[in-house]
Amino acid sequence: MPLADLLQQLYARRRFGIRPGVERIQLLLERLGNPHHTFRSIHVVGTNGKGSTSAFLSSILIAAGLRTALFTSPHLVDFRERFRINGVDASDEQLLPLLTLVLREAPDEATFFEIVTALAAVLFAREKVEIAVMEAGMGGCSDATAVMGGMLTVVTPISLDHCDYLGNSVTEIAREKAGIARPESTIVLGRQPDQVQALVPILCQEKNLRAVWMESVAQSSWNSDGTFAYQGPTASFSALVPGIPGAYQRDNAALALTVAEVLRQQESVALTDQQMRRGIETAHWPGRMEMIVATPRLLLDGAHNPAGVLALVSALREVKYRRLLLVIGVMADKDLEGMMEPLLSLAEHCYCVTLQIERSMDCHRLAQLLAAGGASCSACGTVAAGLSAAQLAAAADDLIVACGSLFLVGEVKALLTGNLYQGIRG
Repeated sequence: MPLADLLQQLYARRRFGIRPGVERIQLLLERLGNPHHTFRSIHVVGTNGKGSTSAFLSSILIAAGLRTALFTSPHLVDFRERFRINGVDASDEQLLPLLTLVLREAPDEATFFEIVTALAAVLFAREKVEIAVMEAGMGGCSDATAVMGGMLTVVTPISLDHCDYLGNSVTEIAREKAGIARPESTIVLGRQPDQVQALVPILCQEKNLRAVWMESVAQSSWNSDGTFAYQGPTASFSALVPGIPGAYQRDNAALALTVAEVLRQQESVALTDQQMRRGIETAHWPGRMEMIVATPRLLLDGAHNPAGVLALVSALREVKYRRLLLVIGVMADKDLEGMMEPLLSLAEHCYCVTLQIERSMDCHRLAQLLAAGGASCSACGTVAAGLSAAQLAAAADDLIVACGSLFLVGEVKALLTGNLYQGIRG
């Protein structure tokens, strides 16, 4: 059976929706022989910057010669993107027999994401991975990845998102996300709001955690020539060129470097300064300030919540253009006003699209809401139609930005490369 046919069986599991809790994934992994016990894991949780921080960190570990896996979600275009070993996406040949096995052993009500997480564990064990960087789904202690028992936990900035599942306050969301940390382990925290800073000492006392705050132990800044400087407890770099573009990547790169220092100080992971430098400079993460060289230029960014859009607006200050044209598609459950307002003031026109994903906001409703906020916009239907309309309207020195959802970025990338789009939420 081709992988594409087997994936249809997997995608059918989405009917179970999102079900917090680790009981089903624990049972599944036991049936599979607990493959996650054969490698060490690092959890990465948070609201923004999870993917980029994970990519920087896995790149550092690869540069150190460690057989490194990276597990992320969702994928942009192709399901295989979720599983990377030493920077290479998993192949059909690797996934087909293992997905067959996992589906056969899965409890009847195991969710899509639980099966995908179990698939990652089996794959990484079979491929003799040494360390897996595991980006959590939207949750933390009730997330399927929590069963991995991470050697340490990385917490990127936390803000309001997925409130229907995680809580209606930053404090509630932070307790859920940071709660993934294994008792008596280390938690490394990026820049956080005051509510999270107040909560962390309580969590540390409850679980006997050791907290390392990036802002307390490291300093980072952009140099005038566009390079990046970092000063940590044991490492110092004066002119780094991060492989993932965008001014907002400073904190993500600094957090990954801070984690690398903790790994070599506390976890006996052999990492040299040169390997850390090479990892930061060779890191790659598609769909975040990804500039497509064309006429007009096209910038892809997966910003899909208020903090992400603010980061995008900050990064756009470094880009020269005459007019800014937006191709926008969002999920129906997003705080549209809070998310898009900072960006709309920069835009000449918005081309609203409906995504090929369940729970996408209809383009006409999106255009109506944006117009009510004073934006010039039009409802275009499909992503292909919206992109085409923006390209026809743009002059050579204009900039088209596609944003609002990672699923929008995935559709655009599929259109540009001629690949089949396999967007799946979860």
